[in-house]
Amino acid sequence: MPDTPRRSEPRYGNRPTMKDVAARAGVGLKTVSRVVNGEPGVTTDTERRVREAIDVLGFRRNDSARVLRKGRTASIGLVLEDLADPFYGPLNRAVEEVARAHGALLINGSSAEDPERERELVLALCARRVDGLIVIPAGHDHRYLEPEIKAGVATVFVDRPAGLIDADTVLSDSFGGARSGTAHLIAHGHRRIGFIGDQPRIHTAIERLRGYRTAMEDAGLTIQEDWVSLGTTAPERVREAVVSMLAGPAPVTAIITGNNRVTVTVVRVLATHRRPVALVGFDDIELGDLLDPGVTVIAQDAATLGRTAAERLFHRLDGAADAPSRVILPTRLIARGSGEIPPPTD
Repeated sequence: MPDTPRRSEPRYGNRPTMKDVAARAGVGLKTVSRVVNGEPGVTTDTERRVREAIDVLGFRRNDSARVLRKGRTASIGLVLEDLADPFYGPLNRAVEEVARAHGALLINGSSAEDPERERELVLALCARRVDGLIVIPAGHDHRYLEPEIKAGVATVFVDRPAGLIDADTVLSDSFGGARSGTAHLIAHGHRRIGFIGDQPRIHTAIERLRGYRTAMEDAGLTIQEDWVSLGTTAPERVREAVVSMLAGPAPVTAIITGNNRVTVTVVRVLATHRRPVALVGFDDIELGDLLDPGVTVIAQDAATLGRTAAERLFHRLDGAADAPSRVILPTRLIARGSGEIPPPTD
């Protein structure tokens, strides 16, 4: 008879169990459970044999089973706009550090600025029984979360407020930051100032536009319609807006941008422009201080945003029942040169 082909062991799904550890160590399952969970009642020699078996077999405790028994996940969910956006890196890290200090695991994902994807992701996290959520909202209606919040899922919104529900919120001062950035350009002699921002349905985009308009109004300056452009942060769209604002007999002499992705494209366009144009960007950008001139920015503290939101979340998880709060963190203007370029004299 031909040799029967030997079946290879499956590479995945064959993890060692407590039963395997017990067999190797020559002890009962209860003894292994006590060692794994740090419970008393095991002799030093027996514990040593169990731990040696654990090391040899590569056994890992099944926390999912413990979760089901205890009814808690010891985990929190973080829903971001885009994990690839440099702004969210420090925010994500700060949330993770706070979660770790509380013995919790952080699970995160991106909504891609899609309200339906945000909803699906949030509800998927709830279905996995996370203890709490930190959400950077893409949508404007968060009533779908009401049953989850009533069921005990603590929820904090960060960077943008929740829509149609009352919830803890941590924001940067988008209005005040844009107002101070525009006032800074005005103080350096500019009167024709353009604003290029994100999509008009986004809370931060509207607040930053409002700050720009208020500063111009405070200075008695009239804004022309073609000085304002809101839309996606796609480079093509932003490039078109810059070129349009710099065209004609009376082009803008300065630009304020609504976020870091817009700023990067504007910097690239201005690098090829024949005359210097002043620039103030909302959000700092990587290597912005090394350009010539350096990029003047309205800086947010993303790490403090994340840390404040996470601390508020664990405040809720610890049983706090006070009314939902709204925390607004200050921004700061960092002058590096681009925002201090004077308007042309001719």
